[in-house]
Amino acid sequence: MTQPHIYLSKADLARRHIEELIISRKVKPGDRITTREISEALGISETPIREAIRSLASEGWLEVQMHVGAVVASAGREQLREIYALRGLIGALAIELGAASYSARRLAEIDANIEAATRAVEAQDAARYIQLNHEFHTLLYDTPHSQWSLRMLMNLSALTSVHSGFKMIAGRMADSLSEHKAIRDAIRGGAFEAAAALVKLHERAAYEAITRELESDNPAQAKNAG
Repeated sequence: MTQPHIYLSKADLARRHIEELIISRKVKPGDRITTREISEALGISETPIREAIRSLASEGWLEVQMHVGAVVASAGREQLREIYALRGLIGALAIELGAASYSARRLAEIDANIEAATRAVEAQDAARYIQLNHEFHTLLYDTPHSQWSLRMLMNLSALTSVHSGFKMIAGRMADSLSEHKAIRDAIRGGAFEAAAALVKLHERAAYEAITRELESDNPAQAKNAG
């Protein structure tokens, strides 16, 4: 079946390009996003790129700093607890809202993602697992009934990109994968409330793992942070 053509403006194209740079960690929190570099990459003028940057800044992906310009945003340690709690709550809601959308095809895509993630864990390939982790959560939340949830979750993901958890804590990949499997199994069994609860636990576990690592890196700073 032919997919309907979706028109994207130049600002939309610029926005998608910048989002992908952030999600893939090709740019890190604090890195500048310049209109010239995006213009050269996409072959478009700088005017729609400025529009995309304003839009992304309003949603928390970027910060526009005086005399610096647009930089990739990040959350401080004191914000992490709230952000991961929100990720769990919104993710749980997205699963409950999107329950009817978990078709056999969607479940097959989730299975394929988990198989690929298993290989990444075996190879200790953190960069690959980061990509697959993002894909897994997109497969969970990108349904016709949960688009606002998806949008908010992507914004929250951008705010936590500074910590690059799986690169920071390689051992977390195996636990994360196990949690993904449990969420998948609950959805496959039609236990959507259980799957929603597992998503909350999954995000809490991620927060706790990152917090432990930050505290071990700098105990005094971590104590002062909260």
